[in-house]
Amino acid sequence: MELNICHLYPDILNLYGDRGNIITMKRRLESRGISVNVDECSIGQPLDVNKYDIFFIGGGQDFEQEVLLRDLASGKGKDIRTAVEEEKVFLAICGGYQMLGQYYKTWDGVQLDFIGAINVHTIGAKERMIGNYMYRTTPESSGSIVVGFENHSGKTYLGEDVAPLGMMIKGYGNNGEDQTEGARYNNVFATYSHGSLLPKNPVLCDFILQTALDRRYGKTEPLVPLNDTLELNAHNYMEQRLSK
Repeated sequence: MELNICHLYPDILNLYGDRGNIITMKRRLESRGISVNVDECSIGQPLDVNKYDIFFIGGGQDFEQEVLLRDLASGKGKDIRTAVEEEKVFLAICGGYQMLGQYYKTWDGVQLDFIGAINVHTIGAKERMIGNYMYRTTPESSGSIVVGFENHSGKTYLGEDVAPLGMMIKGYGNNGEDQTEGARYNNVFATYSHGSLLPKNPVLCDFILQTALDRRYGKTEPLVPLNDTLELNAHNYMEQRLSK
């Protein structure tokens, strides 16, 4: 078996070591004898969504999102919407999460129309939501506790047909108001969790990989467990710290 991963805009959207998510997915697949191909696609480069099983979009600054709008309008936005509807797997972090949504309205009222692949929108605020945080994913998204780091001023609100990735235990999450965190639509996994997210959340990582394998090959055997002692030690340390 093999999976093909596309890292979108890696030179622009890579805050807080988000690239570590690609490294983690690759390592966990190869440790199980599954071949992995990773390509990068940035501004001005063509995107063939049919080649890939997983797409990763990291986080960036607000002004960097504006830079990407022209590239998305050139055709990539439509391609990404098609891939989402075809139930390709997406992992989107912070700014990448916002970009998959309908629009971002800045705190002073300027609206930036984004990809529109999932029915969420984001409203900018003057105060940032920042810090280590923790949430539990829904049963449809592994039902595991996730620890990470959030740093965003945008407040994201979920629309119809979009479920939260999880519910907050400690921290702000999507907007600091409704206790939701992240978004699930088809096979999109979107979250505000930097950190990187996947190295210290192996249960969620394997759930995402299993989803991609099942989509490509039909229902597959459960992934063989790995020795996650280091990963779980890091996870449990943060979980205990945030539980105090």
